[in-house]
Amino acid sequence: MAERKTNKRRPNGEGTIFQRKDGRWAGEVYVLTTEGTFKRITVYGRAREDVHKKIVEAQQKSSRGIPVADKPWKLGDYLDYWLEHVVRPAKRWNTYKKYEQTVRLYLKPGLGKQRLDRLRVAKVQAFLNGQIKAGHSVAQVHIMRMVLGAALTRAMREELVTVNVARLTTLPPVPSQKIKPWTVDEARAFLAAARDDPLYPAFVLMLVYGLRRGEVLGLGWDDLDMDDDVIGVRWQLQRVDGQLTRTVVKTEAGRRDLPMLPIVREAFIDLAGQQMQAKRRAGEDWQETGLVFTTRTGRPIEPRNLARTFERICTRAGLRRIRLHDLRHTTASLLKRLGVPPSDAKEILGHARIAVTLEIYTHGDNEDHRSGLGKIAGELFGTAES
Repeated sequence: MAERKTNKRRPNGEGTIFQRKDGRWAGEVYVLTTEGTFKRITVYGRAREDVHKKIVEAQQKSSRGIPVADKPWKLGDYLDYWLEHVVRPAKRWNTYKKYEQTVRLYLKPGLGKQRLDRLRVAKVQAFLNGQIKAGHSVAQVHIMRMVLGAALTRAMREELVTVNVARLTTLPPVPSQKIKPWTVDEARAFLAAARDDPLYPAFVLMLVYGLRRGEVLGLGWDDLDMDDDVIGVRWQLQRVDGQLTRTVVKTEAGRRDLPMLPIVREAFIDLAGQQMQAKRRAGEDWQETGLVFTTRTGRPIEPRNLARTFERICTRAGLRRIRLHDLRHTTASLLKRLGVPPSDAKEILGHARIAVTLEIYTHGDNEDHRSGLGKIAGELFGTAES
């Protein structure tokens, strides 16, 4: 009796599986793409079973509505697309430049040639570890991971990847930088040393109100209500596309009205007179910007020049060096020491979250510690310790 041949049939939905001339196996199957259409993709494996498994997984994802990328993105190409079409239209210029620099200097050279859909945790972890070994600070490497994570989050929304591998990596914590703001005596010494500088009123605003550098330099005459003595913080000066530009403040909390104190009102009146004289001297060279603080020809003041002036005054007066931005911390410390409630300090400083204010308020210094410990000693031993 003749032997009956068995008819090997492909399992339903398997797709097409075949063996290549080099011995490897390949399979083709139609799946859903990010464009909403179906396309044929090819998967590979060393054995027929490996290819069959990959085809089944692809079909299961497609049936659940999880599409595959319409084209095989390289990470570097996707980062370029993300910067230009996602970050640049939605983020502030300074944020865009920070992201662009991180992508250009670190992410693309280190990971740019990797397939986006094949990026793995181990690869990203090795890259980050290598950056630390190369001498970059932990804080800088945290920024690299943050930028990559933001891009991959967008890729997940566009259904190009299913997991954000950057968020699954681990890094050492960023060493905290303890800020020691000026004491009242140091702040007074600085104001005395800056009294004759043309930018003295700007430093007064930064110390009294805790205004940010950009907020001070973006202040316009139309933000001052001289009838009701109110300062409206609405704008900030930033560099956009290489040009100093007046843009709206970053957050809704930053948009605030502050009482114009008498000493500040007098300073504004003096400034108005000085600006009128500068305008006459400049003549046709004057550029009307409506800003309170300007150069001799009416143009916006370069933010870095304000910082340079601050540093020069500190050096000349022999004061302990702090950053210009730390004047805000000095203001916050003074508000705390004078018993101003955190909720009021939050409104004055323009913090978006009360947690930021509370972090400053709950951070004590040696004087606070000495006072607190002295009170404990007084209770335990009946003596006043200081």
